[in-house]
Amino acid sequence: MQETGQSMDSVLKSIRANFVPIHREGYPFIAILAFVTLFLGWLWGPLFWLGLIVTAWCVYFFRDPSRVTPLDPDLVISPADGRVSAVGPCVPPPELELGTAPRVRISVFMNVFNCHVNRAPVAGRIHRIAYKPGKFLNAELDKASEDNERNGLVIDSAHGQLGVVQIAGLVARRIVCFTREGVQLSAGERFGLIRFGSRLDVYLPEGAVPLVAEGQTAIAGETVLARFGTASSGAASGVRID
Repeated sequence: MQETGQSMDSVLKSIRANFVPIHREGYPFIAILAFVTLFLGWLWGPLFWLGLIVTAWCVYFFRDPSRVTPLDPDLVISPADGRVSAVGPCVPPPELELGTAPRVRISVFMNVFNCHVNRAPVAGRIHRIAYKPGKFLNAELDKASEDNERNGLVIDSAHGQLGVVQIAGLVARRIVCFTREGVQLSAGERFGLIRFGSRLDVYLPEGAVPLVAEGQTAIAGETVLARFGTASSGAASGVRID
């Protein structure tokens, strides 16, 4: 009996280790879709399977996996899952108050199949949070940085002020920010989420060298976007952000 109990505990631990948690922002959507699925199935059997597929996609969309973030303070980590859509100089949005001089901007585009939980690219204190209403153009378009609804954070890091901007997209209709001004963030710590498909722009301080190219796939909390200086110590180690 003892061996059986130990075996069951081992199985349960294995299931928990492989289960990807769902972010709480997704619970209302999943519950509504599940109810609609049952109702459609009651009306006509085949509709149940269609609703089940949509519900399963919603569960998948709101997944919130743990990530192992590099500990090197000289690194800038991707704040989003997705594809690097732009790397180059650009003037930061005026509401961030980062000046009018161009900075290196790295954009990461998230489609509807990417995980949409956003993470801090560097450790530091949130100096400013600025929300700006706007349009809902395709987030892959360069003018989306100027015209679309967005929410920007300015982080006081060890290497200067860094801007990170959540940008709504063609389908996205809700930007969620979990944090507030004055809060100290760790690199890789969750700070927000966007529903459903969008983009994040990172405006680097002077001295940061981009390490990614357009078209590259990025993983939030893990992929290194840029580096300050030449030090490489600590880049291979990481901390798990649950």
